[in-house]
Amino acid sequence: MPDLNYDLHIHSCLSPCGDDDMTPANIVGMAMIKGLDLIAVTDHNSCRNCPAVLTMAEAYGLTALPGMELTTSEEVHVVCLFADLKDALAFDEYVYSHLMAVPNNEKIFGKQQLYNADDEVIGTIPNLLINATDISFDDVFDLTKDYNGIMIPAHIDKTANSLLANLGFIPPDSQFTCAEIKDMSKYHELKKQHPYLERCHIISASDAHYLEHINEPHYTLSVKSRNPKDILSALTTAV
Repeated sequence: MPDLNYDLHIHSCLSPCGDDDMTPANIVGMAMIKGLDLIAVTDHNSCRNCPAVLTMAEAYGLTALPGMELTTSEEVHVVCLFADLKDALAFDEYVYSHLMAVPNNEKIFGKQQLYNADDEVIGTIPNLLINATDISFDDVFDLTKDYNGIMIPAHIDKTANSLLANLGFIPPDSQFTCAEIKDMSKYHELKKQHPYLERCHIISASDAHYLEHINEPHYTLSVKSRNPKDILSALTTAV
């Protein structure tokens, strides 16, 4: 079984808080320079730069998953990953229709740039992507499953926009089996405080908004193959 060096939480320049240098080609290029095998671009409430990222990644022999960092109605951030681009884009359409319809002000929040496979700007997203949706945390597991995807509560150790910071606990009827921690040194402490995590795979990702913040090859995932379905399975098979 191969071990893949991964970073599964990266923002492109489509996220208004993402640096303008976070273009699909630059992200893939930096991932290659750093020695990563597997990435996912997970912009706020959007998968629209994933087609360009996947095309670039394929050209360089890098494995990439389409993804999104969904903001729930409770303002909890959840990484959603998909094996198939069509499913991701269908999910994107659903989420955008449930996003608070506030026009983006680029001077305040930043650009929301769409790129093509030639790494050229082809447009922008009109509504501000960092707003909350009306999708509750309790609904995310079944919703992503409907689109053949998985959910991963993002940076649960952070003091803002995380499951533990915003809800204060892990709902006992939760179904997720993978969670993301920013600082892996907190892993054992978090498991003691929240026994639910004993059943979960724990990953760490960069949440990079700048090229230099993309992870070094510190974290690995053992997978049956590089097939995206096998990768999602490796992330979610119950411990």
